[in-house]
Amino acid sequence: MNENRSVWALNGLTGGLIATALLLSILAVLTFYAIGVQSANSENYYKIVDEKSIKMFSTENAKHLVDAK
Repeated sequence: MNENRSVWALNGLTGGLIATALLLSILAVLTFYAIGVQSANSENYYKIVDEKSIKMFSTENAKHLVDAK
């Protein structure tokens, strides 16, 4: 049984390196897209209209936010 073991098999060192590279590449892609979304929305400003009539618990509070563009 011990003759089939290998450090370079997919369940050994090579598999660990492949898994690490895969996880790091997924992290890099998701970070890239997150930075893109953040920069696209960083200049999307809102203006609060009639702030005196905003209630603490109300579903109509979303009507007070208006795009400033």
